This record gives sequence, C-alpha cells and structure tokens, in this order.
Amino acid sequence: MKIVFFGDSITDCDRDRADDSSLGNGYVSILYEKLKNLYEDRTFEFLNRGIGGNRVRDLEARVDKDVIAQNPDIVVMFIGVNDVWHKYCFGAEFDLDKFAASYEAVVKKIKACGAKLIIVEPYLFDVPDKKRFRRDFDPMLGVIRDLAEKYADAFVPLDEMFAGVSQCVGIAAYSADGVHPTHRAARLIADNLIKKIRLFL
Repeated sequence: MKIVFFGDSITDCDRDRADDSSLGNGYVSILYEKLKNLYEDRTFEFLNRGIGGNRVRDLEARVDKDVIAQNPDIVVMFIGVNDVWHKYCFGAEFDLDKFAASYEAVVKKIKACGAKLIIVEPYLFDVPDKKRFRRDFDPMLGVIRDLAEKYADAFVPLDEMFAGVSQCVGIAAYSADGVHPTHRAARLIADNLIKKIRLFL
C-alpha cells in the first residue's frame, strides 16, 4: 500500500529531499513504524512530500508531480496554517475565497486519481503571539471542514483535539511556538491517523 503525505513543514520535518524514501523525523516516520509493527503481513510504502513553508497554492502547483504521478492508494493532506501565518508575519495576501478555490482544486485532483483522501485539519495553539491569527484561521478551518465533508474519505480534527489535550498538561508539551509539534504531539497525530488509515486496510 502506497501512502503519500502532502503538506508543509509539519509533514516535511527535516526529511532529506535528495532521498525520495526519507520520511523526516516527525509524525510520518512515527506512523510508519507503528503501522509496520501492527501489520507485519502488509507492505507499506510511505512517500513524504511535505515542504516547509508551503501554502495551499504551492500544493496546487505540485500536486500532479508529487501526488498524482505516484499512483497512491491513500493521500494524507495536511495544509493551511502557513496561509494565515504568512499574512501576519510576512505581509502575504490571504484571501479566503482564493484559498478555498485552491484547496478544492487539489482535493478534486486527488479524488479523481482514485486514491482515498484523508484530510488533516491544521491546528493553532493559544500562545500569545498567535492569538491574532484566529480572526483568519477560524474561517479557514470552516472552509477545510466543509471541503472535507464533501470530498474526504476521512478527516482528523486536530485543532479541536489539541485544544482539549493541552488543557490538561499545558501547551508546551505539544508545541514550542504554537504551530510546530513536539515529539509528543507528533505521536498523537500519528495515533489519530492510524485510526483513519485502518479503515482502508
């Protein structure tokens, strides 16, 4: 079974881009080890196609090469936080309608190739320098949830999940900057993805 992971730095996680088989050191590699141990009779091929700093329009530009051309059985799509982050930190444009159009174009292409689509919701922890992001982040989540309901075969609601667990042990256990996951958070992402991937095994 071939699974392509398509997203930004949270997926990329320092993978070696010169090595197609490199999975990085985040949730993708954790998930691979967990699945391999759970299903010793199955063969999994993981392709990490995350690129740090990517926004949804970047995924739209490379979906044909990095996803469709790989003939995947499952695609895990995890994108969105940079679309808002780049507005507040770099002055980039964030237009919700354009975001929605690009996101939908990507998911329609993935569905058209016959792959099962798992959409992972971006998340944002409630840290001081990210609070202002919410005015655009929450409407963006609304778009992603609507498109997931329309197109996805499975959906992982990470923003809601992390908001809950971080109340118990504190945000620092899951992220230093409110966006990038700690190893503990990456394990939690992997555990929740396993539940979705098992639906298609």
